[in-house]
Amino acid sequence: QVQLVESGGGLVQPGEWLRLSCAVSENIFNFNVVGWYRQAPGKQRELVATINVGGVTDYADSLKGRVTIFRDGLSNTVDVQMISLRPEDTAVYYCNAKRLSTNYWGQGTQVTVSS
Repeated sequence: QVQLVESGGGLVQPGEWLRLSCAVSENIFNFNVVGWYRQAPGKQRELVATINVGGVTDYADSLKGRVTIFRDGLSNTVDVQMISLRPEDTAVYYCNAKRLSTNYWGQGTQVTVSS
């Protein structure tokens, strides 16, 4: 059974940065795409950043220039680093791994951006 475990969330002030990490229970290159999504209260889950098996990245328009995704095939982790955080970045952040038509999700980690 695939498990994704997120870490690194918390309370940060506007303008600060944060790095979230996702530990995947198997080789991340077994998946077509790995990445991060987020869901704010009352809103739909949306893309943060993904990286496919070939190394092609995709970033949310609202985060371009402020987010970078990293992957490590030795530790099987997928990290996302966000800078210049804004209150509107407050959300639960979810790790995702997709293999063919199956999506695997972590339980999420809360990020709150507030002064």
